[in-house]
Amino acid sequence: MTSMTHDGPQITGGVDTHGLTHHAAVIDAVGRHLADREFPATIRGYRDLLDWMRTHGTLAAVGVEGTGAYGAELARVLTAAGVTVVDVDRPDRKTRRMKGKSDPIDAYAAATAVLSGRATGVPKSRDGVVEAVRVLRIARRSAVKARTQAMNQIRNLLVPAPAMLREHVTGLERAVLIRTLARLRPGDDLSRPLAATRASLRRLARRHQALDEEITVLDAEIGPLVKQAAPALLQLFGVGPETAGQLLASAGDNPERMRSEGAFAHLAGVAPIPASSDRTHRHRLNRGGDRAANNALHTIVLTRMRFDERTRDYVERRTKEGLNKKDIMRCLKRFVAREVYRALTSTPTEPITQTDLTPAA
Repeated sequence: MTSMTHDGPQITGGVDTHGLTHHAAVIDAVGRHLADREFPATIRGYRDLLDWMRTHGTLAAVGVEGTGAYGAELARVLTAAGVTVVDVDRPDRKTRRMKGKSDPIDAYAAATAVLSGRATGVPKSRDGVVEAVRVLRIARRSAVKARTQAMNQIRNLLVPAPAMLREHVTGLERAVLIRTLARLRPGDDLSRPLAATRASLRRLARRHQALDEEITVLDAEIGPLVKQAAPALLQLFGVGPETAGQLLASAGDNPERMRSEGAFAHLAGVAPIPASSDRTHRHRLNRGGDRAANNALHTIVLTRMRFDERTRDYVERRTKEGLNKKDIMRCLKRFVAREVYRALTSTPTEPITQTDLTPAA
């Protein structure tokens, strides 16, 4: 990385990221536009972008759009060079209608958002074990989806299939059904509907078996990585490798970027939203945030409501107080988020103790 002497006025940078090019802009300490320029989205282009920004003064921070997508590598390069990187959301529709849309406009808007303090998000570092878990889980999620699709197609084919074939497999559990269909012999003459149906069912069943093996291999690869990244998380009641992997992926390799458990609750969409009016005082579910993380917390809560005596007692008590199931689950998800945050941000030797459920209300 090029080393330069940074003298001159303090400046703030902004970058509008794309697949092939990035458009950069710099503004001074009072928000005046200084310059903008386009760079190729390559390692050399990232370094030239940084050097160009530094020619205008002392670089205080750079706002980057899409640090989880097109701007991921740029964010890594800037961070490695000691530059403060801020994750910037794209301008909302109202702002775009008022000010227009172009790469220079978006780059200047990113810089302005950082200077004004509107954008303060710390991007995920994406350089550790958690990033490895995230990318492996993408392949697993795709395999699970394809396996479910194959199973649905098998069942749909069996409904109108000839009776002699359908009755042969009726009542079989899924594993036996797949093995039976994978051994079918359709014959050479596929012009007959029965033979063609057998051939199609055999191919789908063998695809299902291959996806089963792929998922098993991925589980064996992901499990140790999840345990390495957050052993305390797996010790929580109801948290398995799948839900832990999703929560890790949502938090990133640098969970300390979330300054409080409230910030994590907002990230996961479980921070209660006020819904009071007049003499009615209540909160409602938050439908924002990372929906995959919210789903993981939902799964943990369902598991605890079924198997955890402490949670069942809480549900019974809150039901008697007049809360419906949806509000009770909102409280429980907020409570679980508190425990998850402590597990994600604790040191490996720091014990995570389960606290009383009363604060969950």
